Amino acid sequence: MPASPIIRTGSPETLLAELMGRLEDRSRENRLPHAGAVATHRTRSDGNGANACNGGRVVVGLTGAPGAGKSTLAASLEEQLRDRGLLAGAVPMDGFHMSNAVLDALGRHGRKGAPDTFDTAGYLVTLDRVRAQGCPDVLAPIYRRDLHEPVAAGTLVRGPGVVVTEGNYLALDSGGWEEVRTRIDVLVFLEVPEAELITRLVARHRDFGRSAADAGHWVRTVDVPNARLVAACAPRCDEVWRVRPPAAH
Repeated sequence: MPASPIIRTGSPETLLAELMGRLEDRSRENRLPHAGAVATHRTRSDGNGANACNGGRVVVGLTGAPGAGKSTLAASLEEQLRDRGLLAGAVPMDGFHMSNAVLDALGRHGRKGAPDTFDTAGYLVTLDRVRAQGCPDVLAPIYRRDLHEPVAAGTLVRGPGVVVTEGNYLALDSGGWEEVRTRIDVLVFLEVPEAELITRLVARHRDFGRSAADAGHWVRTVDVPNARLVAACAPRCDEVWRVRPPAAH
């Protein structure tokens, strides 16, 4: 883990282009599993590090508060990697949401999205499988926002290359999440001012059918506390991106 993250400022397009350049450098040098061009590499003592995978996989994570734009940036990164033949697949953290039935049984449905409403152990196991010797095919769940439920085996990781994962709690240092950090080779934190996050999140909840009052209450009682928890763990990341909108022409 770096002593402190590298701070990068720019538009989403610029920051992604710079990251792609670093990833392409590693690919051209056939050094995808090794440290150097992108960030400090962490090799696990049990041999499950990225350099144990024949042909090489590197796991790139995007983290930040709810509403920070992680999913949009992850989709753009995946598209660019795919176009260059560097994408092995994606393992979204949100796929490990507990189902609504389980949340009801545990009495946690009222704060869905909090750290203890995910199958953290399942996420860790999936990341270990992604990093295993021989680059095995790995099926991972996804989250369907239209259904408000996870869906099993919704995405496939196959072959060597970059695996993209994104979610709120990738840098969290408690509750079982602390082990996630050791499975991610390059972890980027997306920094967005809290006032902007609140505006985005209220609009998101209203788009999904909540009233203005319900949306505001959820953001104040669930999303904002989660956002502050996530922000406190930004120093555990390799890079902090202060994303700025592109300049108007």
